[in-house]
Amino acid sequence: MTLPSEVDVAIIGAGAAGLGAARALENSGLSVIVLEARDRVGGRGHTIIAAPDITFDLGCGWLHSADKNSFVDIAEQLDFEIDKTRPPWREQAFDGAFPLKERAEFIAALDAFYDRAAEAAKAGRDSSAADYLEPGNRWNPMIDAISTYVNGSELDQVSILDMNAYEDSEINWRVRRGYGALMEAYAASCPLALNTQVRLIDHSGNHVRIETSQGALNAGKVIVTVPTNLIADRAIRFHPALPEKVDAARGLPLGIADKVVLALDEPEALPKDGNLRGATMRTAMGTYHLRPFGQPCIEGYFGGSFARQLEDAGNGALAAQAIDEIVAFLGNGFRRRLKPLAESRWAHDPFARGSYSHALPGHAGDRAVLARPVDGRLFFAGEATSPNFFSTAHGARDSGERAAREVLTNGKFSASP
Repeated sequence: MTLPSEVDVAIIGAGAAGLGAARALENSGLSVIVLEARDRVGGRGHTIIAAPDITFDLGCGWLHSADKNSFVDIAEQLDFEIDKTRPPWREQAFDGAFPLKERAEFIAALDAFYDRAAEAAKAGRDSSAADYLEPGNRWNPMIDAISTYVNGSELDQVSILDMNAYEDSEINWRVRRGYGALMEAYAASCPLALNTQVRLIDHSGNHVRIETSQGALNAGKVIVTVPTNLIADRAIRFHPALPEKVDAARGLPLGIADKVVLALDEPEALPKDGNLRGATMRTAMGTYHLRPFGQPCIEGYFGGSFARQLEDAGNGALAAQAIDEIVAFLGNGFRRRLKPLAESRWAHDPFARGSYSHALPGHAGDRAVLARPVDGRLFFAGEATSPNFFSTAHGARDSGERAAREVLTNGKFSASP
């Protein structure tokens, strides 16, 4: 599309936050445009058809805290089927890979770690979550592996206050057609400019001038929803500079969480919606979801520095690692039955540069700093600005709605020079 020369509100990014902002403004009477660098909406939510009978979310896939998740109502309104099957994360499909007795010991150690961390957080002093691992506990590497899935990072890089602030009702559902597909449907009424990469936000004058790969436009107000790594890396520049925002973004880096999907021959030999994980004494390990939705596939999940190493090794490295681990658990006969279909590489995505945010130790307060408006004209949203639902799509969407409310309560609009 041709960019308008001026709008009342420009929203940068068509992920969950940008879409939430746009939908909240659609009956406001204001002119709005959503500027998106990619050729699609959804940001870190992206559904693909990996094979004719396999739907796969390359990004977010679970409606976390579903009883508080705003996308649940949206899914129902848009007639997207919600699967309420309990996640298999704490169960194990094959005792041979992780015997029941050891599994119980691990879960007890994991729960005890979270209890110690929560108790310590009550004192209000921030520190590394790794400080609350029990010294010498045999399960510490696996507890750290769980952190790489949950936070995208090992525990030594995670703020204990931030970790404790996260709200988890432990009710987790899924969208049968895909979370990314739901976001695409949610975006249907939004005014979009795709393939439009924002390079500069000049707020030095009476209006805000936005320079993009498709030309420039003026806006009365701007809602910035891009991931923290883009702000920290100055992939989008501000004039005058906003060092407070850059510093806050650096305190909230995106961790890495990657997924791979493998087609499975003879799927009836494995349980539907099962979980597979080994009792390894290392953090560098994957976890596997067997036959999600009963589909003939296995989803693998890797996080933290191990996921980054696999990404850096090139296309196909996640699939190769997943196949090697699954074969080690289930036997060499499975190697011929597994075929790589697709994998994510979020750290190498130029418009994400990671998966979701965690606060570094000492930086739990940076979420509020990043969310704070500037001069009543620049507003900030995205999962990293959510105080309690960061790292989630609904936390991002709700933050966009919050930023839209701030826009509406912050005075007059002036898009003209």
